[in-house]
Amino acid sequence: MVEELLTAAIATGVGVAVYMGAAARVVKQYERGLVFRFGRLREEVRGPGFTTIVPLVERLRKVNMQIVTLPVPAQEGITRDNVTVRVDAVVYFKVVDPASAIVAVEDYRFAVSQMAQTSLRSIIGKSDLDDLLSNREMLNQGLELMIDSPAVGWGVQIDRVEIKDVSLPETMKRSMARQAEADRERRARVINADAELQASHKLAEAAEVMSEQPAALQLRLLHTIVAVAAEKNSTLVLPFPVELLRFLERSAPPPPAAPARKEPAPAGPASEGPGPAEVADAAADALDGAPVPDALGGPVDGLMLDAPPPEEDREGLRE
Repeated sequence: MVEELLTAAIATGVGVAVYMGAAARVVKQYERGLVFRFGRLREEVRGPGFTTIVPLVERLRKVNMQIVTLPVPAQEGITRDNVTVRVDAVVYFKVVDPASAIVAVEDYRFAVSQMAQTSLRSIIGKSDLDDLLSNREMLNQGLELMIDSPAVGWGVQIDRVEIKDVSLPETMKRSMARQAEADRERRARVINADAELQASHKLAEAAEVMSEQPAALQLRLLHTIVAVAAEKNSTLVLPFPVELLRFLERSAPPPPAAPARKEPAPAGPASEGPGPAEVADAAADALDGAPVPDALGGPVDGLMLDAPPPEEDREGLRE
């Protein structure tokens, strides 16, 4: 009798242990549990911790409530300005309604992935290349709204959508590089021209000041010489200042006026030789200013005739 009671107690304990093992469930902190009794969803959502179900009658389905990072495969499309690009993105979402995520859609992860790919291709077709490259914030917001609209009925909330990379063809990359280079060169030329204009205005003002004070030009020349001579590795050629020449020109006395000379008479024909007027003018020029002695050896009217050279001077001239 005792053995039968002991055996029954052991069997009961084993049965209870098996039942508890089959009925016991543990729901983690980031999970929620949905209980299906004979395939029908119970309204109560099991929270984190220890819970039990009726074996062979109820079934517990755990739903992850964490934020899911879902990469979107690269999608190839043609932009509105007819450029072929490949764009990939990443979607961050989480489940906010476990019952809708399990009951309303078969696989909410796959559904969100397909919706993200479709929305990404649609965004590529509606956008320009410049928007894809520089205005990604607006595109991310538009892509988030396109994915979040159907996902609300699935019990899923889209937290964030980011476009990761935009791949361009090599020809387009080279064209964009040439465009950027040309734009940089244009800006450099404009800046250089602006600098030349400002420098010309400053030089004009400096020249106006130096024209009022010529000594300023000499000081500037001396400063330039000092700057060049500081290197001590070149030959310095010092130009003669023009201002010094002007100073000497102003300080020099004016030259005496030259006596007026008579204009020679026009020559006759080549075959006739010099005329009488030409011979008279030549003689007058030769005798002009020489005293001419009279019969007594004195000067006559301030003119002097050239005396014949002495005999010794004639011999020297012959030699």
